[in-house]
Amino acid sequence: MADLPHDTDPQLPPAEVADVMPPHAHSWWSHYVFSQDAKYIAIQYSGTAIAIGLVGLVLSWLMRLQLGFPGIFDFITPDAYYQFITMHGMIMVVYLLTAVFLGGFGNYLIPLMVGARDMVFPFVNMLSFWIYLLAVLVLVASFFAPGGPTGAGWTLYPPQAILSGTPGGAQSGIILMLVSLILFIIGFTMGGLNYVVTVLQARTRGMTMMRLPLTVWGIFTATVMALLAFPALLVAAIMMLFDRLLGTSFFMPALVELGETLSYGGGSPIAFQHLFWFFGHPEVYIVALPAFGIVSDLLAVHARKNVFGYRMMVWAIVGIGALSFIVWAHHMYVSGMHPYFGFFFATTTLIIAVPTAIKVYNWVLTLWKGDIHLTLPMLFALGFIVTFVNGGLTGLFLGNVVVDVPLSDTMFVVAHFHMVMGVAPIMVILGAIYHWYPLMTGRMLNQAMGHFHFWITFIGAYAIFFPMHYVGLVGVPRRYYEIGEPAFMTTPVEGLNAFITVAALTVGAAQMVFLFNLYWSSRHGRVAGSNPWKATTLEWLTPVVPPEHGNWGDDLPLVYRWAYDYSLPGAPEDYIVQTDPGPKASAVGPL
Repeated sequence: MADLPHDTDPQLPPAEVADVMPPHAHSWWSHYVFSQDAKYIAIQYSGTAIAIGLVGLVLSWLMRLQLGFPGIFDFITPDAYYQFITMHGMIMVVYLLTAVFLGGFGNYLIPLMVGARDMVFPFVNMLSFWIYLLAVLVLVASFFAPGGPTGAGWTLYPPQAILSGTPGGAQSGIILMLVSLILFIIGFTMGGLNYVVTVLQARTRGMTMMRLPLTVWGIFTATVMALLAFPALLVAAIMMLFDRLLGTSFFMPALVELGETLSYGGGSPIAFQHLFWFFGHPEVYIVALPAFGIVSDLLAVHARKNVFGYRMMVWAIVGIGALSFIVWAHHMYVSGMHPYFGFFFATTTLIIAVPTAIKVYNWVLTLWKGDIHLTLPMLFALGFIVTFVNGGLTGLFLGNVVVDVPLSDTMFVVAHFHMVMGVAPIMVILGAIYHWYPLMTGRMLNQAMGHFHFWITFIGAYAIFFPMHYVGLVGVPRRYYEIGEPAFMTTPVEGLNAFITVAALTVGAAQMVFLFNLYWSSRHGRVAGSNPWKATTLEWLTPVVPPEHGNWGDDLPLVYRWAYDYSLPGAPEDYIVQTDPGPKASAVGPL
């Protein structure tokens, strides 16, 4: 490859844009703090997201202590409990998962996997992180505001979200939450435009769209979805902010509060629900699609097998992204919608399961007859598949109106949502960190600590959420501070609640081992070398590991083949990298 001049290689099209080295940092501050290098921005995003995610973890512990051992912890008041619910949900869904998948993995992997030197707009990329950080700080500030953070629930439904009976409603809690969301969306839009333009315009020579790793396809499609879905949440947040501060009535109907008629009138709370869930359901796949792509790459690398049905996988990702915009109202069956609309959204909900099932079948067939190595990334990938399938099956129940209505406000929904939107994507995040940690640091994570972390996390997650399905089926409601002694609160149900709480505390504690492993291995871990997993994709082929400024040294790589040439008959190794111009290049994989 090195002997082929960039403009004369007959197998590749000519370069469309000039190769430009991104700006160099000239000080410690511009290199590490106000960095324009996507790799450092990725670490900043991930570090901030993990930090706020730990806050969300502690909030979940406090909720479980109240549910498992009610009345014992006096500092967990009713107001505090509802504030914990709200902040935990919003932190985990938006500020942790979205930020890690798109801001973290997106920034680190997209330029490396497409063969670019950096994001197309490095300065805008840097701004996107600092606005995200500002959004997190505004969110955290609500904990210290008079009255504390909002307790309206993470969906922030009006009218209760801005009324005095709700914690933070008549004070600054809801204001800070809405301002933080507005800032988050502004910052994400800056980063998202970078991801899309980089994938479309900055791919190296030979890197066609159908040679992209599925990780890039997942992040790219999720970013396009987010750019279309987040504006709905943006306008909803701005309109509710106007209702709260200026007395408008976008979402507020005529109300009487404590015997006093308020100035509101004519607003529609249901309109907010539509705007919120038009963002909220695509948000599920904004998190899931990057996870789907990453899992596909982990399976291929650690099973030494090409991805089965690559083109089908790509179109399944795109199809899921498109269909996710016409299923949002299945979250609103209990809002009183017309039965015809219920039928439509139930039908589209079942249809979107088809491309999702295609991906599961293709993952299983990728593993079929593969040389499976049960490394830590593979264990987490397998844990994701099992968990996502289990959580998805309960979603088929909740997607049907007649089943969803009686289950809607029970712990069954909490169990389903956490299996699909909590445990499954976090399994992928952890597997991806174990996989790409050698690329980021040049060292391997400690295997003993890693196996301890995996098994406690995987088994513990099922110890939490499998019993919770049963608890919901017998009628235990969600979002209740204190349930009392109704007929369904039998001794076994109370025992299960306590068991779930102990399991949640145990799983949370296991994450501390993982964080210690990240720190310890960066100093004492085994030196990884340039390509420890023997992968084929470009991120492992940089001249120096970890990659330096500009990623590729003097010359950008040239790509001759797709990303999954594993275990080819007659090949000297069980993998062929994308930059290998060997004779099999034109005959293997999609062009």
